[in-house]
Amino acid sequence: MEYTEQELLDKVNARNKGTLMETLEIEFIEIKDDKIVARMPVGPRVHQPDGVLHGGATVALAETVGSFAAFLFLGNKDVQVRGIDIAANHVKGISEGYVYATATMLHKGRTLQLFDIPVTNEKGELISQVKLSTIALNKR
Repeated sequence: MEYTEQELLDKVNARNKGTLMETLEIEFIEIKDDKIVARMPVGPRVHQPDGVLHGGATVALAETVGSFAAFLFLGNKDVQVRGIDIAANHVKGISEGYVYATATMLHKGRTLQLFDIPVTNEKGELISQVKLSTIALNKR
């Protein structure tokens, strides 16, 4: 069954209920053939004690969008995707607004995938640069 972008966004976002994605208010906002974009609001719920975005929340956003991108881009519904390595460089603080994570695939192997995931603010300024490796495992 082929979905429109909006139908797919609605379906994916509905699956976030009761998960970390709902807790962090992560929302998928764009699904294209070569990239997936999700956003997360920045406020006290994702702050470190000094009032700026916690790096762990940023990494959770990046792994969320990258893992979903791996699953979607592989096109194999008989696999489950897991993040196996993630590295993040946090280059700019932010205390309010939204951050956007854009996952693009650098390597599309049947087993291992590699993603580039810049996390930006609403002005397009780089907040964090993330690299994610995922593994596709056969469902049991």
